[in-house]
Amino acid sequence: MPPTFVRPPALRPGDTVAALSLSSGFVAEVPHRYEAGRRQARAELGWHILPAPNALRGSEYLYRNPQARADDLHWALENPEIHGLLSTLGGDDSVRLLPHLDLNLIRTHPKCMVGFSDTTVTLLQFLRAGVSACYGPSLLTDIAEHGGMHRFVVQGLRQATMQTAGFALSPAPEWTEQHQEWLDPDLQEVRRTFLPSRGWRWLQGEGAVSGHLIGGCLEVLDMLNGTPGWPEPELWRGAILCLETSEDVPPPAQVGYWLRNFAAQGILGSAAGMVLARPRGYSSEMVEELDGWVRRVLWAAGREHLPVLANVDFGHTSPQLTLPLGGQARLDPEAGVFEVLQGAVS
Repeated sequence: MPPTFVRPPALRPGDTVAALSLSSGFVAEVPHRYEAGRRQARAELGWHILPAPNALRGSEYLYRNPQARADDLHWALENPEIHGLLSTLGGDDSVRLLPHLDLNLIRTHPKCMVGFSDTTVTLLQFLRAGVSACYGPSLLTDIAEHGGMHRFVVQGLRQATMQTAGFALSPAPEWTEQHQEWLDPDLQEVRRTFLPSRGWRWLQGEGAVSGHLIGGCLEVLDMLNGTPGWPEPELWRGAILCLETSEDVPPPAQVGYWLRNFAAQGILGSAAGMVLARPRGYSSEMVEELDGWVRRVLWAAGREHLPVLANVDFGHTSPQLTLPLGGQARLDPEAGVFEVLQGAVS
């Protein structure tokens, strides 16, 4: 039987959402961007952003105190005044939270959690606790976007966190990787340059498939692999794998090696489909090489007909979708469809 997940209550305008620094404490170094994120979340989504007790205590304190980061998550879950949870940023340190996390609190106080990148660790603990979660923008990234939130991001967050029905997914009309210095307050209202999008690409696949969404950032999944926080085999079975890479720009061969590990674990063999994000920092030659690695690994795993959709707008790209992990989705290569059948909230 496929796994089932509790769907937390949908967020509504006027709800209070806790800002959590579960990995990096960099938010304390860019107070102007933090305030922009709070202001834009209020204007576009109606959310009141409230920092968790330790969220703004800075990088040094949070690095030395993973228990404090876990305490913030537990505080937000148990606090009846908090309706949702939002990561301030990613990082590279969430794996150190594992000994301190209480999955029972996640299970008994289900709330909508949103984040990406290193927050992959925490989002997968929600799935392990039997609770859906959302792979979407953090407070300091697309929510605090220079000059205001992108319409595509607003729509994606509303669909995934505030809408109980399923919804169709479609490519963003434009995208950017332009770096805009966060430390300079004068640049906060200077919009970045966006380029026209070429859309999504089907690498392979025959026939429509459906399954629950699971996945995250591959570099973070590599850190999590083999720890007590790694999702149990039944959580991968029948899933649509949603995989992305970070600004570290791992070589295509490294992505292939990670996928070989997934094949060896049986994850690829039992998957219903795969969705790959637009890889940040890749040249056209690297994209072509990556495509070859994905097809080669899947062929070796006996999955040469597995539906694979690539270049999708989630993860380390802007603007980004919000994907309901644990939610049911459908891929149809022939019809060119990627849709959510049942989302992450109720």
